Amino acid sequence: MKSKNPKIILMLFSILIGVIMSTQMKLKVESYAPVTLRSIQVAKNEINMVNDEVTNMKEMIKVKEDELKMLENIAKGDDSIIDILSQELKSNKIKSGHTALEGPGIIIKMYDNAENQVIGMNINYDVIHDVDILNILNDLTVAGAEAISINGQRVLSISEIKCGGPIIKVNGKSLGTPFIIKAIGDPKLLNASINAPGTYGDTLKNVYQIGIESTLEDKILIPEYSGRFNFKYAKPLGEGD
Repeated sequence: MKSKNPKIILMLFSILIGVIMSTQMKLKVESYAPVTLRSIQVAKNEINMVNDEVTNMKEMIKVKEDELKMLENIAKGDDSIIDILSQELKSNKIKSGHTALEGPGIIIKMYDNAENQVIGMNINYDVIHDVDILNILNDLTVAGAEAISINGQRVLSISEIKCGGPIIKVNGKSLGTPFIIKAIGDPKLLNASINAPGTYGDTLKNVYQIGIESTLEDKILIPEYSGRFNFKYAKPLGEGD
């Protein structure tokens, strides 16, 4: 009886070893998502958002702890209720815009395109519209502006900003160019929010030739809101139920 060919046995054994090794490798290989600059930036933005939320929650906890301490002092008779209510009224007036504020920030001067050549053969591109003001204000708010005014009008969440022909109405007042926007906050951050490449202010200035001049100031005065809050439909939760 002839013995089996050792070469065939060796080949079959090698194939078997290869199949076993490939199977084990497939079981152990983990899938990794490719890391790109965009994914890193997205992750950083998410981390920054979470950090901001944590900071806001800490500030809220601090406020509530101060309120609790105030109530405990009232219960003990250590503090005058009149003094505490006066402090609360002052704080609420600041938050509602009914108090003039001062601090470091930025002053922005905006005016229509003064060049003779019309951008894009459409004069609408050469004048400032309400949407331009709104976008600038939004960028300032995102950059941390704590108080904003336009031509002496305090801008609040209830302030309307709309076109009215060649003028813009703010808080029911008709304002014409140049528009002087004042904002209190970190001057460098506020300045970057309208002048950094790719911002709305940068596009207005360098594409549509809208005049935008900004100066950083150590002390800016922003007046109080001169209007009145009239809530026709909104009411405190629980009333009228």
